[in-house]
Amino acid sequence: MTSFAQRPQAAMAAVFGALTLFLAGCATGLGAGDYRRGEAGVPARVETGVVLSSRSIVFSGGEGIIGGATGAAIGGIAGSQIGGGNEERAIMGIAGAVVGAIIGQQVDRAANNRPGFAYVIRKDNGDSFEVAQGADVVIAPGTPVSVIFGDRVRVVPR
Repeated sequence: MTSFAQRPQAAMAAVFGALTLFLAGCATGLGAGDYRRGEAGVPARVETGVVLSSRSIVFSGGEGIIGGATGAAIGGIAGSQIGGGNEERAIMGIAGAVVGAIIGQQVDRAANNRPGFAYVIRKDNGDSFEVAQGADVVIAPGTPVSVIFGDRVRVVPR
């Protein structure tokens, strides 16, 4: 038989696991092959060029506000279960909320960081520019590419 003190810890672990999966699912597609439903059938301008250079980048996950708030709530509830008297439980609840907010914020940020590449491209007309996109398509320098100007700019090998 499990005691009351053991149940909040198991519940907190389950909620943090669910939070991580939820936040990972919130990230938008950043790659050349990621399209939104509304882009179907919409024409996009295409120009050609060549990749001059590429570098690895990371798209940051943001401020972690949702994870921090959720972590604070869960940590506060779990922390309030520790201690004998009401004053001790209140102090532990506050401490749990602070620790939970810090952990939740970091989980939120980490779950939403995405790898990518920044490509410097020289168009056939001689103009050069940089495009950052997700790492689903890796393009080496010197590769001829199509640059697709639609809802956002995408670079794909020709």
